[in-house]
Order: sequence, then C-alpha cells, then structure tokens
Amino acid sequence: MVELSAQEFEHLVADALDRLPDEVLDLMENVVVVVEDDPPEGEDLLGVYEGVPLTERFGDWDGMALPDRIVVYRNPTLGACASVDEVAREVWVTVVHEVAHFHGIEEERIHELGWG
Repeated sequence: MVELSAQEFEHLVADALDRLPDEVLDLMENVVVVVEDDPPEGEDLLGVYEGVPLTERFGDWDGMALPDRIVVYRNPTLGACASVDEVAREVWVTVVHEVAHFHGIEEERIHELGWG
C-alpha cells in the first residue's frame, strides 16, 4: 500500500481534472469532485458518479438542483497501487471514468474505450 496524505491525494485528483480537455470541463456545471477515504460499507469502488447524466437531462434543467458528485476514494486506490506513479495513473483513470458517466457514457462503452 502506498502512503500519501489526504492533501497529496487531493492534489493528484486536482491534477487529473486539470488534464481534462476544456470541452469536457466546460460542460461540467454544477458538479463537485470530492475525495473520501472509503466507499460505503460493502462497496468495492475507487470512485463513483452520483447524479443525472447529461444525456438524461431534458428541457429546462433546474438550476437550483443540488450538484452532481464525483467521489474518488483514497484508501482503496492507495491499497490497489504499488507506487505513487501508479496511484497518479489510477486517479487519472478513475476521474476519466466518472466524468464519462457524467457525460452519459455507459459502463460497457467505458471499458471498450480502455477507461475502466
């Protein structure tokens, strides 16, 4: 297991977000990206998207809605990796994977594209 502080891990998540193309980021209104230590009990996840994908939003989307959330889980990611470089790569893959869900890309297609 790799040892990284919460702040160091959050920095890797921020770096991953910074690497996303502007065209992707421009569509991510009302989305918050957070780091949590662990997923809910019994879940085996490195990250999760919680919200309504862009492809399922019809008509006038309520601007007063709570933000969608992308959560990256620190401890499972650290536990799955053998080096800081591997953690950085896994964070990148997780962020891309969850952003893809936000954009309405289904799990099967994400895997076909090599991001899951």
